[in-house]
Amino acid sequence: MADVIDYKIYGASLQLVEIELDPGEGVRAEVGTMTYMEQGIAMQTNTGGGLFAGFKRMLTGESFFITTFLNNGRGKSHIGFATPYPGEVIPLDLAKFGGEFLCQKDSFICAAKGIEIDVAFTKRLGTGFFGGEGFILQRLTGDGLAFVHAGGTIIEKNLAPGEELRVETGCLVAFVPSIDYSIEFIGGFRNALFGSEGLFLAKMTGPGKLYLQSLPFSRLAERINSTISNQK
Repeated sequence: MADVIDYKIYGASLQLVEIELDPGEGVRAEVGTMTYMEQGIAMQTNTGGGLFAGFKRMLTGESFFITTFLNNGRGKSHIGFATPYPGEVIPLDLAKFGGEFLCQKDSFICAAKGIEIDVAFTKRLGTGFFGGEGFILQRLTGDGLAFVHAGGTIIEKNLAPGEELRVETGCLVAFVPSIDYSIEFIGGFRNALFGSEGLFLAKMTGPGKLYLQSLPFSRLAERINSTISNQK
């Protein structure tokens, strides 16, 4: 059972989530996401499930380790986690979604201690290798709070049974496992050569909730690199 934690989100376009921990409570996070922590909080870094779990995460581009921040003090203490680039924090109460949520590998920020964080390999051969910016997912499992990051503006969609939505792969943030997903080649000679939206789209089929982002990091990095190259 996950710890029951309180939180507060600060900011507008560059948000930070502050977690309030009672004595004995903890939060798990990716290495390097913590901004500050108050007195009484201790760090415990491990693979988050043994060597195999660490290697599996490393092979998909994630950190080998997961850090747990535990309040060992006698009173309440606070810890802050910031978004890595302009965007918003999405709080996910996993208990309201059947105890499981899937998210893009770069979107996860932190979760209450007791939430399992695992790599969810793609269902179809080739999906992870040909899905544009990549379509490797993380599975968050448990009955507590988890926090993910969306670049730019959050777009929330609720798909009806059988309803389809095609999404640029980098713009997909998180979705419930009841949504079926596949990667589609958009096809067409001109699309392949000149289509600025990429060659692949994620087809999402309801029912269920999903979150999209208007500014994936890859798109932001591409614009920055293009500007720097034009100024040389």
